Amino acid sequence: MGLQPRPGLHHDLYVSSLLTSPMVDLDTGAVIAHPAVVDSAGTLRAAPLPMVLELPIRVVLAGAGALAPLHEALRRAGRHPREAILLLTGPCQEQDRPLLKVGIDGLRTIGYLLGFADVGTGGAALGLVADASPYLLALDPETVTRIPGDHRASAVARSVVTLARGIGAHVLAPGVEREPQVAVARGLGVRLAHGPLLAPGPDGKIRVPLPVTDEPASAMLGPRVQELLIPAVTLPAEAKAEEAVKAFGQEPTITSVILVDEFQRPKGSLDRSRFLLSFAARYGHALHGAKPAQRLADPPRTVPRTTPAIAAMQAAGRDAARVYDDLVVTDEMNRCLGIVRVSDLIRQVTAIR
Repeated sequence: MGLQPRPGLHHDLYVSSLLTSPMVDLDTGAVIAHPAVVDSAGTLRAAPLPMVLELPIRVVLAGAGALAPLHEALRRAGRHPREAILLLTGPCQEQDRPLLKVGIDGLRTIGYLLGFADVGTGGAALGLVADASPYLLALDPETVTRIPGDHRASAVARSVVTLARGIGAHVLAPGVEREPQVAVARGLGVRLAHGPLLAPGPDGKIRVPLPVTDEPASAMLGPRVQELLIPAVTLPAEAKAEEAVKAFGQEPTITSVILVDEFQRPKGSLDRSRFLLSFAARYGHALHGAKPAQRLADPPRTVPRTTPAIAAMQAAGRDAARVYDDLVVTDEMNRCLGIVRVSDLIRQVTAIR
């Protein structure tokens, strides 16, 4: 992996990346995260968020002092721990498990997403992995290499996928080189992958081999909401109500304004009709204009980008008072990608039936 210690520290900090190419969602072809590294000078080298960093378990066991250079590298780069997935590598002895749990809890409190590498083979014990409730489980690259023609490797991968489903984690297939590996991993339930096969081409685009789908079943559920996506009008979560009024005034077709935090995660939804009605009343602008728009916002109704149209319609119908509100489409990091209008969903579902 080319991990390099930072000289001059009491505890050497080894922070590189398991990834050799972007982490890709096999269902959508979207890039989920990029490899990153903290070099020997303690400088973070990373693409725009989010990023994946590999961190040996022994560094976590060494305590807060050993992890301080990592936090400092992110701080100097103007990055937040919420933008980083830390993949823990290496074994952990039974007697060290309580100490590791303390370290993991501390990292999670700061905001890091956590994962384990080489799950199912030479990494941490499965019991430890389950207890840690990680965000991501990465298979051993050798397992991924063998799965197309080795039922034993497939059994290992299947067991990791089962574990991940039980604890609410994602599974990553690292080092993918051939299309059969993608097909088998997909069939086992693996969602994320990286490797030479998924590296960006000369045009900068990533091409994921198409899966073999059950067309009749897919047709009955309708297209995924990402296919119906339109850009969202967004404002910072702390925006004033008068800023939202201005946004609505720019274009009469704007049906909603989504309030987002600094990581583009939806925090509130302003429906055009209800929001502007608040200003139509006597003294409406005086009452609300200089105050936060969040006061007049509803909780955002979010759906993952891969949600089928039928399922999105069901989500829209759960609140009768907001049945025609726009749905906010999110990616795997819960960032706002855009909106889907319920009228578009109705047209799609009607066409299916």
